[in-house]
Amino acid sequence: MSDHAVVKSMRRAELAQRTGCNLETVRYYEKVGLLSEPPRTPGGYRSYDAAHEQRVRFILRARELGFSLREIHELLHLVDERDQPCADVRAVAAAHLDDVRAKIADLKRMERVLKDVVARCADGTQPECPLIKTLFRGRAVT
Repeated sequence: MSDHAVVKSMRRAELAQRTGCNLETVRYYEKVGLLSEPPRTPGGYRSYDAAHEQRVRFILRARELGFSLREIHELLHLVDERDQPCADVRAVAAAHLDDVRAKIADLKRMERVLKDVVARCADGTQPECPLIKTLFRGRAVT
């Protein structure tokens, strides 16, 4: 039996600790609708269960892959509908992959410009700094 299967209920701090995220992050995920508000104990404490833990872990993994909160919301909506057509999930992932590729292209352009500017700085003893000149010129990344 896994550790997750024996969890019956836990407070927010324990959920945060078990998932390795910040307490405020759990609160935020509730606020933005990624995590449903759990039932409360007779004493008024929130009572999270294994399903909440699984959902937080899903969100955290998706964030590690760079999915936006909007994209995660879309994916969780597909999960919640229990329909989960793979084509719909694939569409979200494919759009995200396009964004990742665009960011990689942007980073490569930035690398080229910075590499050039650093090379022009030579030993750093020039009277006018090439990086500063580049930044004052306007658009630095081409």
